[in-house]
Amino acid sequence: MRARRGSIFIGRPSGALVGALAIGSALLHCAQPPSDFMPPSDFSATVRPVTAAGLGPTWHPGCPVEPGQLRRVEVRHVGFDGRTHSGELVVNQDRVRQVIDVFEQLYRIRYPVEKIRTVDHYPGADDELSMEDNNTSAFNCRGIPGTGRWSFHAYGRAIDINTLVNPYVDRTGAIQPKNAAKYLDRTRRDPGMLHDGDPAVRAFTDRGWRWGGHWTTPIDYQHFELP
Repeated sequence: MRARRGSIFIGRPSGALVGALAIGSALLHCAQPPSDFMPPSDFSATVRPVTAAGLGPTWHPGCPVEPGQLRRVEVRHVGFDGRTHSGELVVNQDRVRQVIDVFEQLYRIRYPVEKIRTVDHYPGADDELSMEDNNTSAFNCRGIPGTGRWSFHAYGRAIDINTLVNPYVDRTGAIQPKNAAKYLDRTRRDPGMLHDGDPAVRAFTDRGWRWGGHWTTPIDYQHFELP
């Protein structure tokens, strides 16, 4: 509803006119958007089932989820060139809604994501190669190095964002990807970098996702998970 400002009157208005003006003022106040208002966008997402063949080397027998528990989600995103692009993530079927909501928010705030590709685009689904390419991805059936436990990526319940500019730092100080040393300086403001309190980080954490940038050892600036 749009409210219009009333005319200016000279002299003492009638009681009915005072009431009308009060209502008009209230309507005008209500018409103001809230401080967290986000304008409509042309964001879109599509969801499709996946097969073992379609997952390629990201899945193999013995993984903690079956292909039927996963979905391929295509989302629009703003690229580093400021233009609209589309990319695909594979996520758990029970995280599809949450993933779409996050990426719609990222699109609305125009947070730049350089590329979104499933990790099977890289030889052997090599996570290092994906990270070196600043790729954003989700499902990959792999463990947490040195723990003997599955990563939440193996369940399709974690996303790594702009992985070159948001590196992983392990307990020894080693970094992944190996070409990300300059991005250990978190005072930098390169496109796609994530910092505590950023709207992009809050797009996840306000919805219950955990951010690896809040960890101490290791620190994983690229990583969000929703177990």
